[in-house]
Amino acid sequence: MNNQINLFLEKLQLIIEKKELIKLSLTGKRVKSSDLKKVIITAVEIKKGYCLNFVNRHDTKDITKNYEIQEGVQLINQLLETDFLNAEVFSKNENFQLFILPNGKVRLKMLQPTMMASVSLSHNREKERLIQLQGNIYLQELGITNAGWEVRREMSDKYTQINQYIELLAPYLDEIQLTDNFDVVDMGSGKGYLTFALYDFLANKLKLTPKMTGVEYREDLVNICNSIAEKSGFENLNFVQGTIEKTKLDKIDILIALHACDTATDEAIFRGIKSEADLIVCAPCCHKQIRKAMNVTNELNNITRFGILKERQAEIITDTIRAMILELNGYKTNVFQFISLEHTPKNVMIVGKKVKNNSKNKEQIKTEIDSIKKLYGIEKHYLETLLEM
Repeated sequence: MNNQINLFLEKLQLIIEKKELIKLSLTGKRVKSSDLKKVIITAVEIKKGYCLNFVNRHDTKDITKNYEIQEGVQLINQLLETDFLNAEVFSKNENFQLFILPNGKVRLKMLQPTMMASVSLSHNREKERLIQLQGNIYLQELGITNAGWEVRREMSDKYTQINQYIELLAPYLDEIQLTDNFDVVDMGSGKGYLTFALYDFLANKLKLTPKMTGVEYREDLVNICNSIAEKSGFENLNFVQGTIEKTKLDKIDILIALHACDTATDEAIFRGIKSEADLIVCAPCCHKQIRKAMNVTNELNNITRFGILKERQAEIITDTIRAMILELNGYKTNVFQFISLEHTPKNVMIVGKKVKNNSKNKEQIKTEIDSIKKLYGIEKHYLETLLEM
């Protein structure tokens, strides 16, 4: 075994024994096609004692498991040999990083501690929130916190949901490797809860300089949000009055559209595709266009003859085709459950990440989309119409 890896494991073992480990991340896949993207390890105290908690982050799911210390350290060593090239340790008194280079050489880099949170070993401990309370003016202005920077009881769900939203986006933001001076557009920003939180995360947590625009049709909300942005000192966050379809925007690197009703989601995806946005994030709401367009005359007729079942089927078909059209246009897509911020059952999120070398067969995707439409008697998906214009 390489001396640097030995030293890394020895330092890690010492930090774990001292109960100073905050987090260990394993990244940099050795096999690019592997479904396992990342492993996050923390220390926990459970009934059987002091253990290591592994969160294996796959493309569409997370798998969590606890290991005894010695077994856990051995597994970390194994993962570095077979699955990952990089490791980063965050501890109470120091950070250190391990890099395994393509030529087989190994580098160990020592750093000053950056995560100042106290070490908690409770398995059910309160999560370290990505959106901090203290001094965050927009949280006060939006009524989430009181004058003492504490979450108001009636707004605790909202604060939790905001953090869940950022936690969902964070891995994708990390993957697209953001640099300074990128443009983020939030289509249909509403009261701005998520817009402010994302800007806060990008500017204050990640220390980036985004130019962010919230697009909202209701002028009163635009005025309120711009006032809050000014009070918060968010210089590069601006809200404009307009529609998803017609608002003039110079550039879109990241497009967000949450709860855009019916074909407004398609208009948002269309603008993201045409702008060649690096990341498109949508949480659709209402699926009227496909429901009206469905004309099933085959053996699937019984599935769609009941109103509620037809509605649910229309939702699945609409969002499936949206994801496939994103793939057709050079995006790696994922569809998963999204915790709704408006307490609605419309809780599906579609994420498309622009990829340089798309291995998907475009003709095959087109054929598969046409097959779905034929099966349900659908002439055209609205997003197709927009892209053909």
